[in-house]
Amino acid sequence: MKKYKILMVLMGLEIGGAETHVVELSKELKKQGYDIIVASNGGVYEKELAEAGIRHYHAPLNERNVLKMARSYFILKKVIKKEKVDIVHSHARIPSFVCGLLKRRMKDAFTFVTSAHWVFYTGMGLKYISNWGQKVVAVSDDIRDYLMENYRVRYEDIFVTINGIDTAKFSPDTDQSKIRAEFGLKEEEPTLVYVSRMDESRALVARQLIALGPKLAKAIPGLRMLIVGGGDVYDELAEKTKETNAVIGRECITMTGGRTDINELVSVGDVFVGVSRAALEAMAAEKPVVVAGNEGYIGLFGRDKLELAQENNFCCRGCEMSNEDLLFRDVVHAFNEMTEDERKAMGAYGREVIFEYYSVTKMANDCVNAYHAAYKETRVPQYHVVMSGYYGFNNTGDEAIMLSMHKNIQQLGDNYHITVLSNKPKETKEKYGIEAVYRFGLRDVFHAIRKCDVLLSGGGSLLQDSTSTRSLMYYLSITAMAKMMRKKVMLYANGIGPVSGKRNRRLVKQVVNKADLITLREENSYEELLSMGVNPKKCFVTADPVFTMNGITEAQARELLEAEGVPMDKPIVVVSVRNWKDMDKFIGKFAQMCDTIVEKYNRNIVFLGMQMPNDITVSERVRSKMKQNAYILKNNHSPYEVMGIISQADFILSMRLHTLIFAARQRVPLIGFVYDPKIEYYLDKLDMPSGGSLKEFDPAKTLEYVDDVIGNKAVYVEKLAKKEAELEKMAHRNEKYLAKLLERVKK
Repeated sequence: MKKYKILMVLMGLEIGGAETHVVELSKELKKQGYDIIVASNGGVYEKELAEAGIRHYHAPLNERNVLKMARSYFILKKVIKKEKVDIVHSHARIPSFVCGLLKRRMKDAFTFVTSAHWVFYTGMGLKYISNWGQKVVAVSDDIRDYLMENYRVRYEDIFVTINGIDTAKFSPDTDQSKIRAEFGLKEEEPTLVYVSRMDESRALVARQLIALGPKLAKAIPGLRMLIVGGGDVYDELAEKTKETNAVIGRECITMTGGRTDINELVSVGDVFVGVSRAALEAMAAEKPVVVAGNEGYIGLFGRDKLELAQENNFCCRGCEMSNEDLLFRDVVHAFNEMTEDERKAMGAYGREVIFEYYSVTKMANDCVNAYHAAYKETRVPQYHVVMSGYYGFNNTGDEAIMLSMHKNIQQLGDNYHITVLSNKPKETKEKYGIEAVYRFGLRDVFHAIRKCDVLLSGGGSLLQDSTSTRSLMYYLSITAMAKMMRKKVMLYANGIGPVSGKRNRRLVKQVVNKADLITLREENSYEELLSMGVNPKKCFVTADPVFTMNGITEAQARELLEAEGVPMDKPIVVVSVRNWKDMDKFIGKFAQMCDTIVEKYNRNIVFLGMQMPNDITVSERVRSKMKQNAYILKNNHSPYEVMGIISQADFILSMRLHTLIFAARQRVPLIGFVYDPKIEYYLDKLDMPSGGSLKEFDPAKTLEYVDDVIGNKAVYVEKLAKKEAELEKMAHRNEKYLAKLLERVKK
């Protein structure tokens, strides 16, 4: 694995969470064999970097001043050329802006990565001059969400890490003697330590502690407080400290100013107050910690606070605001109401958390992963794909198509980057980890297509007007937009039709003929396009991509069924029905057939919805007509879970195409009911029995099939195994056609 030469660029090296993060990261990467250089305005940590053998270059990156930024630009350009830097890793808004300009000018001379340590003000146009590089390292999940929402940084371009802590440096065994001697601290004196930048944007809790001084000194006899850090309000707070000490009548509060021996200062505290990296360092030193800062208040850290603290990287974002009452309550509780053993136990748990979640090695490895991904992008052709389909509507079949397409394209290589147009983009990201934008957000859709190499329309039956002409117009307009922007367009495993209106058929012909490649999941769809006058040379019959998908394990599926109250004492028959025309007569006959299956064959009927809540409503109508007991799965299960549930069935009865495909994939015998030609096509393709159309449904004939399926199940399973394997192979042709199309894009 390549050992990069990495230039860390930050505003300065004075005391601060981000600054300490960069110093610890640089030292750890140096230990791992990477050549590290740092550029900043300098500060107290220069000496520590020099002792670690890390070179430092001075650049005035600490102010939003045009002349200083211009000077920094030329300094950094010279450093990058002289040192032959592979990776530039920037750690704040001003450095990132300057490095972004250099990246545009120097192009592939270096790979550009940034870190997001905090959230920034986005007004006054600052949002549009921020540059987040090729990849971003975010120090918490909420910062990742902030980057996606405010800057449109792609989900896959963000690597979430932690504030890695050096547990040898911050340890319960740290020597306290120097600090005790310097500040005249006696071991029997209860001591509180607070560490933060003394800037207006960081010093809220310092102000509160100083204001609370007389009250705390009275409640905790002999209390000493060390307030550590320097910044733009240090002098003001130092004056307030003098006034407070005068009221108390002794030096209760000591302000130390900026220091680099934070580990030794933390070591003398019985209780620590602070946020972010400082709080984590105190936890590593086995100190009880009150987590409080400008962003909010978490309070005394323990097992019950871990999840909340991790969500915001111990920065308290989104929590209640810190106030003097909360601080007084928790500080007094820690000193006066907790026993020494309880404080030790709290401190020991904090150190356990650091070892499990916040090692400096993990932090460095997360950054290296970002470096590898970004470096590869600079040197390997990148393909950006936009997927348009019926995604984000709680339709299990279409979600399965999306997941199958995404997985198969991703397997072509990590240089394929996919964005999905979804009705619920946030849910798509959170549930499946897939980059998504709102399908009806014109600006988002335009932006996604403008950046892509190819638009994929599909799979599924998108081009049809049986549900509505409006739906047809949507998909045609997305395709037309992509062609107007001179992007490649592929109709991916589409099912075509029915398209009834003459005007609609003409529009389909005009737009689809502009596509560069068309794959179709059925011969019927191929014939339908040809009948409209679409060029046959562009069209290839493949299969539905869901034939490549896998489900959850058998044990997980049984657990889901049991959780929904389905007894597993007898074989289950999974039933999937949907609302359609002429359903009234069908529902009554179908319910009678289900009763017969329960009575005659001793099976449990389990209704499974594929589109929520519509299918549940129809399932309840069928069950209400039944005399025997039946079960309805009401939870909204993922496609993987649905496929696993189907694997537990003895056989299935389905109106839904993808229930049939899931069953075939799991080698579960199936009987289909035809409301659309696509159902008939796949029943014929799989050589499985048909219960006929809804109008011609014959329960007696279907029960003959049920009898045969139960009596000759092994024959059906063997048949499905062969047919499904053929269809899986055909389905994989979709991404192979795509790969060939994209190869032409980059030539």
